[in-house]
Amino acid sequence: MNIVKLLFLAIIVIFAFNFFDNSDEEFDGAIMLPLDTKVLAFGDSITYGYNVETKKNYPSQLAKLLQTNVINAGINGETTSEGLRRLPGLLEKYKPQILIICHGGNDIIRHKSLKKAKENIKQMIELARKKNIHVVLVGVPTMEILSRSTAQIYFDIANELNVPLEDSALETILNDDYLKIDEIHPNGRGYKILANSLANLITTTYLPSETF
Repeated sequence: MNIVKLLFLAIIVIFAFNFFDNSDEEFDGAIMLPLDTKVLAFGDSITYGYNVETKKNYPSQLAKLLQTNVINAGINGETTSEGLRRLPGLLEKYKPQILIICHGGNDIIRHKSLKKAKENIKQMIELARKKNIHVVLVGVPTMEILSRSTAQIYFDIANELNVPLEDSALETILNDDYLKIDEIHPNGRGYKILANSLANLITTTYLPSETF
């Protein structure tokens, strides 16, 4: 095989690798949302996108994947008690069709009552459901020394209220130094994983005409 053929094959291999290795393609978009769908991403610094470019936080990346309006309603350092007080006004202001709740991390790291955090999150879900808003819950890991495992309260809430739960993305991200900027916050690569997981979960659980 001459050098020209070898170079030609090498170019084909490189092109194919770059084409199929595009992580933006992880979400297949099999079920797209109506164009006027509003998603409210509600939570603390993980939702806000602490110390990353705005375009790299998960609400921004999710908006690109779903091709719809995703409102970033994250506040750094917020606890579930504070979030519960803030949520009603946001639901009234934005009137979203979908609510993503990613909350409880600050309760965990500040050693607040997880029983209380669980009740606060359940009340958030009930507030949304009274307005016929589809809710998706994100499980937040405990801050254990050797590993980050999704806290049991999220599984309990999902089972008790029959709410879709994303229970593995943050666990994966916070156990991998390549995907985070510090011990509790994802980087842009980590947020891409979370956004892809949420896009798949939303489009497989949300029905525009559903009611509770």
